[in-house]
Formats: sequence, C-alpha cells, structure tokens
Amino acid sequence: MFSAHCHEVSEPGLDYFNRDGWVNRVWANDDVRRAHIDVVDARDSRGLWMMHVCVFPALNNDAPIYGFDVIAGKNKVTGAFHDFSPSSTSDHEMIQGYYDSVEHFVPKKQRELPEWARNIFTSKMLAAGNVTDESEIDEIIQIATDNLTAYLSEVGQYTAGATDPTVIDAQNYYCDNQKLNPHTANVMKSLGLPEADVEKFCSDMLFPKINLE
Repeated sequence: MFSAHCHEVSEPGLDYFNRDGWVNRVWANDDVRRAHIDVVDARDSRGLWMMHVCVFPALNNDAPIYGFDVIAGKNKVTGAFHDFSPSSTSDHEMIQGYYDSVEHFVPKKQRELPEWARNIFTSKMLAAGNVTDESEIDEIIQIATDNLTAYLSEVGQYTAGATDPTVIDAQNYYCDNQKLNPHTANVMKSLGLPEADVEKFCSDMLFPKINLE
C-alpha cells in the first residue's frame, strides 16, 4: 500500500538498522511526511515477532497520525495497538472515520494505557492484549489495513499551502511521549538486539522529532 501511494526514501543512518531479522523501510509523498515500517522477526531464536507502523502527515497537513503495533509470541498476540492520533484537533474528520471503524470491536482483553499513551492516543484506541482467538486477530488486522487504505486515500484532502506550527508541535509532542514508553526498547532487547543499537534506534530513528532550525 505504501509503495502504491508513496515513494520509498533512504533516511541517513537507517540502513545500519537493517540486518538479518530486523527490517526498516520508510516512504513519503507530498501529503505524508514519513511512513515507517519496523519489523523484528525473532521467531526462530526467541519465538517472538514485533511490528511497528507509523504514518505522519506532512507538516502542512492536519490529518491524524496513523499507528499500528503488534507484538506476538508463539501462541498469542501479547499486544496489538491501533489509533488515529490527533496532530491538530481531536474532532478531525479522519478521526471520526476511525471511531466508526472500531465502534463494534471490543477486545476480549483490553490493555490499560499508561499516562504517556493517554497523552497522545484517542479515547477509542484499539488496545488488545493476550489475543489467542484467530478470528479476533483477523478482525484486528482487517480494521488496521482497511484504515490504512482509507488513510492513504484521504490524507491528501487536508494538505494546505503553508506549514502549520500547530502540526509541528503536535507531532513533536507525539514523539516525546512515545519515547517515554519503556516497553518498546525492552521488547527489542529481549529479542536479542544489541542494547546500544536499541537505545540509539529508539532515541533517533523510531520517532525522530522535527527540527526546522
């Protein structure tokens, strides 16, 4: 989907984090500042698999931030998270569309969100834990992929002519709060990735802040 709507870009320093079992790819277009997929596949060595997908709109676009994260073990998805997070206003039309998409989905085990997550995610964030039912997994994947299709199709409608300082502040606020999440780095280390590499990746590459200076 990203290749159909965007062009793949090479970010300085990111290739260092592409190696056996660890893949990072980034796309962009006039309406999408950064679409990042990060997958760590340690199924053979640790029985774990982790994926992070995040799409930031362009700085002159007030669309929300798309996020979808999955952490899976051999027999269950320990965590699945999906949201359209505000980068301008919480009543954005695309967020209302997201609300409609998750209205009838109730996880069998709802994950409680810490303060840093409540700061940036919507009240209807999909947060499922301990998912063992294949039909529930299928439903989560369907919601997230359908919403990505809608996101990439609709985001261009909200691109304006000038950079919006509110969007910059909101995207940086999102990045700052994501970096307060200790679980991402801990899971990556548990997958066997070197501690120093994980710390640098989470600090500089996973949620890079916008610096216009």
